[in-house]
Amino acid sequence: MKKYLLILFLLGITFSQEVNHFNLSGNLAIDSKLVFAEQQDELNQEAVYEQNKKSPFLSALMSLALPGSGQFYNRDYWKAAIFLAVEAAAITFGVIYDGKGDDQTIFYENYADQYWSVDQYARWTYDNASRINPLVDPTQFNLFDPQGNLNWSELNRLESAIGKWYSHRLPRQGDQQYYEMIGKYQQFNAGWSDFTEDPNNPYTYGDPLTERFHYYSEQRGLANDYYNIAKWAVIGIVTNHILSAVEAAFASGTYNRRLESQLNIKKEQIGFHTEYYPELSIRFNF
Repeated sequence: MKKYLLILFLLGITFSQEVNHFNLSGNLAIDSKLVFAEQQDELNQEAVYEQNKKSPFLSALMSLALPGSGQFYNRDYWKAAIFLAVEAAAITFGVIYDGKGDDQTIFYENYADQYWSVDQYARWTYDNASRINPLVDPTQFNLFDPQGNLNWSELNRLESAIGKWYSHRLPRQGDQQYYEMIGKYQQFNAGWSDFTEDPNNPYTYGDPLTERFHYYSEQRGLANDYYNIAKWAVIGIVTNHILSAVEAAFASGTYNRRLESQLNIKKEQIGFHTEYYPELSIRFNF
């Protein structure tokens, strides 16, 4: 009997494997097969775990590239559909409203080219320079050449000399700032085609702006509104990528813990080596 118990003890050490809830028969050949079969079950469980576990890094990387793909990898199909739908909606909104902004920009720039005249603005500025600032002598500025073409540098020099409510220098026509300024600052009101003034009460800072000035400003503001919506759509896209990546990584970890608890593998990690420890349930009948 002592010899028999010694053999069983050595057999348990050799396999270093968990054996759960079975009774030894007393036959060495049969008991060896039982222990070996239990060991194979445990190893099969480990293989199943390794094959089915999810990588948090990989799932996060996938969702960072395409929201929802990490969730699909984790088999969270509803979450995958939600993140992908948000991505599609944000991209659609971004493209649509960026296009609307471009179309609106073309519209208001064409409107400005038709109804705002830099020559009219320059002549009014020249004629009223000394009234706005008595220290300025407009004859010192040659705004137009003999052919009647505007000298833009001279106009900017005159604007700087006047000062006061002439707070900006007009950029060249076609520049983005050109189209912004003529519908934003009061000094450029005199360039609109519907600008009029009473000779006995010349236009000055604080007087009402023309209807076309107001209309143009509204149209330019509408283009900016479209671009702002497109900008928020881009922010939504970036946020969706980040949230999808974080959720995918967290869900992968949760999935792995649930899988491991279902397989019920009992192990201890020692460095790079995994030890499996047996739980022997032995019943002796004498």
